[in-house]
Amino acid sequence: MSATCNCTEHVNKLNQQISVMRKEIKNLRQLLDSAVRSHRKHMTSLQSALTHIGQSRSPKSQPRPQAELETRNSLEKGTIQTVPIGYISSCFSVKNGTPRQPTICGPSRATLQIQQSVFNNPEHSLVGLDNYSHVWVIFLFHKNGHLSYKAKVKPPRLNGQRVGVYSTRSPHRPNALGLTLAKLDRVTGDTLHLSEIDMIAGTPVLDIKPYISDYDSPHSRVDMDTDTYDCGVQPESTSVPSEEGTASVETLHSDSVASSSCTVDPQLDLGVERQDSHSTAPRILHSKDKSKVHILHPGDASSSSAPKALDKDITAVLGELKAYISEGHNPLTLGSSVGKSQASDGPKAKPLEPVEDSARPCYGEEAYSTIAGWIREPPVTSLEVRFTPHAERELGEFLAPINTESHDRPRFRFLRGPKEAAAAIRGVLSADPRSVYRRSRCKDRLFFFTLDTADITCWFGQGFAEVLRVRLVAVGKELAS
Repeated sequence: MSATCNCTEHVNKLNQQISVMRKEIKNLRQLLDSAVRSHRKHMTSLQSALTHIGQSRSPKSQPRPQAELETRNSLEKGTIQTVPIGYISSCFSVKNGTPRQPTICGPSRATLQIQQSVFNNPEHSLVGLDNYSHVWVIFLFHKNGHLSYKAKVKPPRLNGQRVGVYSTRSPHRPNALGLTLAKLDRVTGDTLHLSEIDMIAGTPVLDIKPYISDYDSPHSRVDMDTDTYDCGVQPESTSVPSEEGTASVETLHSDSVASSSCTVDPQLDLGVERQDSHSTAPRILHSKDKSKVHILHPGDASSSSAPKALDKDITAVLGELKAYISEGHNPLTLGSSVGKSQASDGPKAKPLEPVEDSARPCYGEEAYSTIAGWIREPPVTSLEVRFTPHAERELGEFLAPINTESHDRPRFRFLRGPKEAAAAIRGVLSADPRSVYRRSRCKDRLFFFTLDTADITCWFGQGFAEVLRVRLVAVGKELAS
């Protein structure tokens, strides 16, 4: 009996060892695949560098048209050599504690100086940029540590759950490109002063573009679609009946309304149509809620200030159109119902031809912009942030960059004082900057990170983070950053 038990135990131990060996083999295969991919990328970089050196040493060996042709072919294939336009100087010097998204830490600040090697006069490239409040910054994740990547990743906010890399903002991607929306505080010469950033010092920036809400925000597109198609008027030119004949009407978007110089009822929206100022045809105006409709005749004395006459036939037509649209029908396919409601003595409008859905992308506001549910309701909750009295006193010793008080006290480079630094620390810690491994398996609850010229020491408890120390960054560490 004892021999049988010993044999069973021996078999179980062997099975455990086999399971461990399989896991080790699987890990080794993954490391080998990662090393192969990294080796291939390094070889590609070396070949590109050697080719560039050979071309620079013997420029006459290759005709210029042939070089231009090769450059054009590379662009068409998507193979390009990037050149940073500048490098970020940020209040975050290391990855540890750097926000994962720009909205986490609003007081975070940085500067970007355009390099003179890109433009002979780099300040000229920034002319007009101060008209915008935000800019898109396209940069490289230069501190990834390795060039490996996987199809599925574990975002920290999902607490270990796997999702596809392209459904996240993970820095470990086939092309390590980052995109952030930064607030543009001001432009001085060839330097941009930014805030609400999530980039560490030394980040290579490839490009910057102004943020234009009329183009980049889905809400603006919803408003545009509503203004264009709410009354069943075609976006280009549509014929409507009038007393003088058939007038050409052109639909406008909401931004064209703001530039109108006509003075009318504040509830009226001039976005339905636009005509030449010398036209003799009547103008159709309606309120934003589509409850008021007015016909404005150029010959009337009061036409320049407010519409006076209200055409009952047009009111009936628009009411019928509104009811038809609310039932989910295509307004551009109507024609017969409109013709029946028109006056018999006036010229009949041609029925509107049907327009394919692809030519008229009109969506509801609720379906225009959607995000994953875990973005707003992640498994990881926000933490309460506390300061010990000692940490508050140490933080209060720091001075703003422009402060002219005693030089013996520590001073910030980017942050504007202890209050802004405290807000930045709360923003960083409330989002729990720890990795999933450190959060779930590491027994050491102490956490260290650098913010501007301050070294922060804190620890994490159940549902909170507490700041213990705030000290000036060591001189050697500051110079290294």
